[in-house]
Amino acid sequence: MTRNRIRIALVGLGKIARDQHLPALAGDNRFELAAIVSRNADLDGVAHFTALEDLLASDVSIDAVSLCTPPQPRHRLAHMALAAGKHVMLEKPPGATLSEVEDLRLTAAARGLTLQTTWHSRHAPGVEPARVWLADRTIQAVRIAWKEDVRVWHPGQDWIWEAGGLGVFDPGINALSIVTRILPRPFFLTQAVLHVPENRQSPIQAELDFVDAVGVPITAEFDFLQTGPQSWDIEIETTDGLLKLSHGGSKLWIDGALILEAPDAEYAGLYDAFAQLVEGHASDVDVSPLRHVADAFLLGRRVVAPAFVE
Repeated sequence: MTRNRIRIALVGLGKIARDQHLPALAGDNRFELAAIVSRNADLDGVAHFTALEDLLASDVSIDAVSLCTPPQPRHRLAHMALAAGKHVMLEKPPGATLSEVEDLRLTAAARGLTLQTTWHSRHAPGVEPARVWLADRTIQAVRIAWKEDVRVWHPGQDWIWEAGGLGVFDPGINALSIVTRILPRPFFLTQAVLHVPENRQSPIQAELDFVDAVGVPITAEFDFLQTGPQSWDIEIETTDGLLKLSHGGSKLWIDGALILEAPDAEYAGLYDAFAQLVEGHASDVDVSPLRHVADAFLLGRRVVAPAFVE
């Protein structure tokens, strides 16, 4: 455990910061929320700045920043923080491009600072038990269904439809972060169809086909127009039965039997990992989920979809 609390600043105070980051920080006594950086919101009792450069030039002392902004401006902010000697946590996706994240990795390493790419879904309670169960089994097929209502989960977030905003891959990358963790072999995109609304820049639906290093088929369906019950499910057929992760990984099933169910503690897991990285003078920079998204944009066939109006 660190000797002193990590004084951290939240950069961006939108929905994800309020719903997840603030409760996780409040529940971990290794952290002190020292400042908020936001153009549109503040928090009672916490120093507030409208720009990161103003915080870094102030007399408010911080050790780290957690970047909760949309991905498009994140490289500039992260580079600024690293240049000022601060550890950096990157909300997912870690950047708008792979090249940006690689530059940040090299910068952090050169300065001896911690950089963490956060994949919160990997901290869902069923993920590690699923990885262990699959490690010595023969996998035959993988099916991913990640379908949610964008109007419920991302209300008013126009940035998600801009170039670099990822569209339906913003939630879909959570599924990719899980399967890149639990499958024992790497896998590769073979084809994709991206449905892009005629008035937007990013897809609202996507179908992806992958194959792993020994030919196991992996399919994924991502949908931002799902109403009614939401679907965050991964099914993996093996010679020893069907493994299913449902509810984003909070439930683990084997052959229809519920093996594990636990409440959401994903962001508590992220901050626990970040504290350990800072204490150990280490970084964790994994871009494998983002690489699959980049491959989809590179290889995917684009289909014009009806206009999306919130």
